[in-house]
Amino acid sequence: MPESPCQAKLSDRGLQLAQWSVLEYNRHKLDQGDGSMKYKVLALDLDGTLTNSEKIITPRTKAALQEAARRGVCIVLASGRPTVGIQPLARELELEKFGGCILSYNGGKIIDCKTGKTLVQHAFPPDLIEPVCTFSRYWNVVPLTYDAGGVVTEHADSPYVQEEARINKIPVREVPDLPAEVRYPIHKLLLTGDPADMPHVEELMQQEFAGKLSIYRSQPFFIETMPLNVEKAASLDLLLRSKGLTAENLMACGDGWNDLPMIRFAGLGVAMGNAQAPVKAAADCQTADNDHDGVGLAVEQYILSEET
Repeated sequence: MPESPCQAKLSDRGLQLAQWSVLEYNRHKLDQGDGSMKYKVLALDLDGTLTNSEKIITPRTKAALQEAARRGVCIVLASGRPTVGIQPLARELELEKFGGCILSYNGGKIIDCKTGKTLVQHAFPPDLIEPVCTFSRYWNVVPLTYDAGGVVTEHADSPYVQEEARINKIPVREVPDLPAEVRYPIHKLLLTGDPADMPHVEELMQQEFAGKLSIYRSQPFFIETMPLNVEKAASLDLLLRSKGLTAENLMACGDGWNDLPMIRFAGLGVAMGNAQAPVKAAADCQTADNDHDGVGLAVEQYILSEET
């Protein structure tokens, strides 16, 4: 594969964005004191990143990740999905054997796959469930959340609700009144609707719940509503600190709007070839798309090529 062009992030000294070759990028890292070039934690978005268009991990990508795990890299599957929707991929990669982690609900929860221990957890504010659902109904979008069995919503027949269930391979339970049903801790509410409407709905939500919730799109038809300041990057920071590591030890790959904080935060932020334009602009470098082993190629180039 040809060397991927990399972009330097704007530093505190005001370096301008420039296109660098891989060699020049590595030389810069060495100049900054990162002599080991060792990424000890690898955070991966799932849909549009780790998995291809068929929601499958390709053989080359799987082999690269398992080799990285054997070398001691902690693999973190970082997604807006519920934990139950990530576990099959974690089992496929044998993260329980290698000590990887599941970051679910866009950072609402992190569990250690080896021990089953919850390392990070943030609950959705109970007093905001009713207002978010009322807002959703007014703007003709469908909210959903999760219980131990699967998706919970007022409109099980919504095509976007069905898509969420299909992605996670979990059933849908329809209830007449979602806020009345949710009397247990949840980590997020997912708003679903027509992609043509969602940018406007997101903007209105940002205004309505400013200073109360973290709100961003993960897919053109999904808006994530999370506890304030909960995002992938913030929870990854807590995980890194617990391991005595910093952002410089983190490599992250993503494609969607909700990956932006993680891409910016990581010592090496990698945008998929199919990533949204803002993600590509924020990333240090770009790999192939998710249908052409983008994650596998990035792992081979930036982790497996290192001397151990």
